[in-house]
Amino acid sequence: MSRAPFGAPGPDAAVYVISVAAQLTGLHPQTLRTYERMGLITPGRTGGGGRRYSSRDIDLLREISELTSSGIGIEGVRRILELEDRASALASRNEELQAELEATRHALRTALQAQREAQRAEQVNKLPVLRGATPGQALVVWRRGR
Repeated sequence: MSRAPFGAPGPDAAVYVISVAAQLTGLHPQTLRTYERMGLITPGRTGGGGRRYSSRDIDLLREISELTSSGIGIEGVRRILELEDRASALASRNEELQAELEATRHALRTALQAQREAQRAEQVNKLPVLRGATPGQALVVWRRGR
């Protein structure tokens, strides 16, 4: 989510009254109410019940207006908006999964490298195992050169 400059409302801040939202979108206030009843948009509400629209709401209303003016019916607009939301959610999930995959690959590379290093150290330090030695006795092991 982008941040607004100091003092400016963010894109989700419900600040525009219906008359301003109508003016900004070129739609009649009654059209905005109709879109709300149809579930295409959900403006914020004041304590007294007045509608307040955010910048994101204004963008959505403009998109709806463009789609309907190009001849797409309201049910088509609804379906397009649903598909856009779904595509956006899938893109976000894809980014999450890619990050998770990269973290898993990194962890696997690190674990494999540690395992290889442990195996190398084990091969270098292999000495014959002696059994039955009594505590306190010294033992010297000689290895012939290869």
